[in-house]
Amino acid sequence: MSLGDEIRGHLPYLRRYARALTGSQQHGDNFVHTLLEVIVAAPDEFRSGASVRIDLYRSFHRIWESAYIDDGEGSDDAENALVRAAHQRLQQMTPLGRQILLLTALEGFSVDEAGQITGTDTATVESLLADAVADLDRESRTSVLIIEDEPLIAMELEQIVRGLGHDVAAVATTHEDAVAAFENTDAGLVLADIQLADGSSGIDAVQDILARAPVPAIFITAFPERLLTGGRVEPTFLISKPFRENTVRAAISQSLIFTPQLAA
Repeated sequence: MSLGDEIRGHLPYLRRYARALTGSQQHGDNFVHTLLEVIVAAPDEFRSGASVRIDLYRSFHRIWESAYIDDGEGSDDAENALVRAAHQRLQQMTPLGRQILLLTALEGFSVDEAGQITGTDTATVESLLADAVADLDRESRTSVLIIEDEPLIAMELEQIVRGLGHDVAAVATTHEDAVAAFENTDAGLVLADIQLADGSSGIDAVQDILARAPVPAIFITAFPERLLTGGRVEPTFLISKPFRENTVRAAISQSLIFTPQLAA
């Protein structure tokens, strides 16, 4: 199997990680594109003896680390309200701490694997992870609109959201109900399933909601690789089903970094 074939299956998940880290499909995909160019230019330097997945994220980390600027990545978006708000929140959690949180909670790496990826010893990884989780507990609270047509999953999400100290604005099961619920509540975050009860799309519902207000949105799907091809407008924050509480927690925290309501 060629190196390209080995890497291909991991790219959708790397795109998810890159987008969650930057808060932008464009910036995240640009980082991944740069990584692929680096690998093509020097394939012999890609291998470290670990798994291809670890090597892929390790190489991405090197590029991210070299490109990160303290006042926020993506300077061409300096006038974007979401990015301006993010710059303020990024000061509360170090770039490495955010990476380790997302690597373990969102991407499912172990503490040891996160250490291999970031070139950090286990004790430091555990310390940074503990600090990142503590930062979550101090973050601003919001009201969450849940768009989910399966009652048990909706109940689980409600419990997680309330357990994190956030309010549940409403639970909607269709596109039409979701837009109406958003208009009638003060929701500052949306959690949305992709396929809804009446055959409508959670993505379409969120697009209509974003036309009304620029709130962050997190999508939930059993098939994330189908939505992370890099070829069209796609979700920035994406959770795989079945999900864990820590995964939802990390995604909510990271998405709230990029909400303009926290800019004040």
